[in-house]
Amino acid sequence: MIVGAIGLIYGFIAAPETVEDVKEMMASEHHGEEHAEESTTAVNVEQLPGGDNVEMEDVSGYESETSHADETHAEAGAQAGHGEEASHDNEHYEHILHQLQNKPWAAIYVAAFFFFMISLGALAFYAIQYAAQAGWSPVLFRVMEAITAYLLPGGIIVFVLLVLSGLHLNHLFVWMDPEVVAHDEIIQAKTAYLNVPFFLIRAAIYLGGWVLFRHLLRKNSIKMDDATDNVYFKKNFKLAAGFLVFFIVTESMMSWDWIMSLDPHWFSTLFGWFVFASLFVSAITTIAIVTIYLKSRSYLEFVNDSHIHDLAKFMFGISIFWTYLWFSQFMLIWYSNIPEEVVYFIQRMEDYQLPFFGMLITNFLFPVLLLMNSDYKRVNWFVIMTGIVILCGHYLNVYVMVMPATVGESWFIGIPEISAVLLFGGLFTFIVFNSLTKAPLLVKGNPFIKESKHYHY
Repeated sequence: MIVGAIGLIYGFIAAPETVEDVKEMMASEHHGEEHAEESTTAVNVEQLPGGDNVEMEDVSGYESETSHADETHAEAGAQAGHGEEASHDNEHYEHILHQLQNKPWAAIYVAAFFFFMISLGALAFYAIQYAAQAGWSPVLFRVMEAITAYLLPGGIIVFVLLVLSGLHLNHLFVWMDPEVVAHDEIIQAKTAYLNVPFFLIRAAIYLGGWVLFRHLLRKNSIKMDDATDNVYFKKNFKLAAGFLVFFIVTESMMSWDWIMSLDPHWFSTLFGWFVFASLFVSAITTIAIVTIYLKSRSYLEFVNDSHIHDLAKFMFGISIFWTYLWFSQFMLIWYSNIPEEVVYFIQRMEDYQLPFFGMLITNFLFPVLLLMNSDYKRVNWFVIMTGIVILCGHYLNVYVMVMPATVGESWFIGIPEISAVLLFGGLFTFIVFNSLTKAPLLVKGNPFIKESKHYHY
């Protein structure tokens, strides 16, 4: 975490502060490229076109005299359009300045949202197990609860980032800039929904509801250890059903607010489901990785290969579901070829080729090839390896959703991005494993616990 924090501080310090800083950076890069070209090019002039041998000094004099008139004429033409070019260049440099200033902010936002969505997805999966009265999964409940422990601190971090955006400390959400809104009719038509106060109120409602449900479910789960009846199980059953109704609405709205509104001209009716599939499979993958790690350390002795097999089946199935949603969204927009919609994918395919296509490989091709065989789903190290690939792929998914709208073509995965992952990944790991020490790893009072302990498939 310390290394990540230091790296992020460096990212903010290294970001340019003025247009002049951007000009100096680009000039130094351009000068370096020219110097490299000059060092690899050698010009040896021995004869003029007439065939007479001359000294090198004569050649340079000849060249300077013949080109002097052309240079003078070119300078006169350049001065005529200097004013327009200067104005255009300043706008270009200011645009690049905003992109480079956004880069550390966007890196933090991507990593913060990625680990937060894992916790939120784990809470949804946990609630589904209660609402479905699943018999195979209660031995994994404490792992799920530990992962959801990051929901509160992770949610606070994301909310603070949203508030800082509303205070105009960054340019992540372009619709928050009054000057942009004043000249954009499309955003003006959305101001009833896309305005900072309402935006933050909605975020507070989402986070408050999710954290409250998680607190109540965890509280009843702890009480269940000493319970002599099923009263707390029944309470969690009702809470889980209520939470899922609340979640399916607020998760979609959260996706529109926190991700889709980064591109305020673009929208997709499938976007809420698309983000849900990403957070859901990431959460299940994390549950599998933590479970296998604890089992390797001689904990969770009641977890067997059948439990891991079922988690791997979910990893496989939801990866297919994510691919189905991605393709449905992409195919319909690409086929309709409406400029305001298709530009979303054109930008990502042209400027983000490596992460865009890499995301498809890691989120679809790898899970299909590695988890297709049922036997491989029972091999712990194989599930771990596949899980790491899936998590990397869904980090790239969030990256591709956020970065084009915030940093444009000025992207690259450097110190800020790696540092943000280290910082929030370290915080996530600390909170999850600290939560695991706060309660027994088996929910003793769950009425399905015996069935779960003896589950075999």
